[in-house]
Parts: sequence; C-alpha cells; structure tokens
Amino acid sequence: MYLVTVLGNLIIILTTISDSHLHTPMSFFLSNLSFVDICFTSTTIPKMLVNIQTRSKAITYKSCVTQMHFFLLFAGLDIILLTTVAYDRFVAICHPLHYTVIMNPSLCGDGSGVLDRQCPAFLVTQCDAVVAVLLHRP
Repeated sequence: MYLVTVLGNLIIILTTISDSHLHTPMSFFLSNLSFVDICFTSTTIPKMLVNIQTRSKAITYKSCVTQMHFFLLFAGLDIILLTTVAYDRFVAICHPLHYTVIMNPSLCGDGSGVLDRQCPAFLVTQCDAVVAVLLHRP
C-alpha cells in the first residue's frame, strides 16, 4: 500500500507538471497536496515496516522526536493546503468572474508567489527547531 500511495501521488505530480492545461491554481494545490502526502506517509510507514520485519518496537528519543516533529509538520501542511483548496473552490463557485483576479499566479504557483516564498521559510524554521531540540538533549 505504501508503494501504491507513493506512485499514485507521483503520477499526480508528474501529470500536473507535464500538461500545460493543468497549470491552474487548483492543480498547483493538488500537486502540493500529493507531495505533502508522500512526505506524510514517509514519516511513519518505513519505521513501521522495519518494526514489523524485526519484531522490535524500540525507538530512540531522537528518532521519536524527529518522527513526531515531521508527522505534525506534514499534518499541519495538509490542513493548510486543504483549507486553501476549499478557499479556491469557494472563490470559483461564489465569485466566478473574479476568480482569475483573486487566485492569480503571483499568489500561488509561478515561482515568485506568496506560497512559494513562505513554505520553504516555514520548513527551514521548523527543521531548525527540531535540530535545536535534538542537540540540547543529554
């Protein structure tokens, strides 16, 4: 099932990138949601598969903190993206004539958009926080 999840999400990402008709805000959000889904499942499933194979349930403190941090980070990103998708659909349904003005490329997906600048900065600060927690543990 893990491979089906990863491959299915990769197909969504590659289809969105390769087809120029899919360069819309909704497709941008769906491809980002697919990427976050890959990351979300990759935080827990590999360790679970190792535990099943070795019949061991032990995990170190650092591994636990790191896994929980990334699990919560990607869960939060999932929530943010789903909220943004819901807002995108709200604008498309309730304000169809203003849709292209409200959901313009500078907001989301042209490389200079608000989300393109804010998400990497958010991820760097979160990674910095987990490293600080791990280094201060005796």
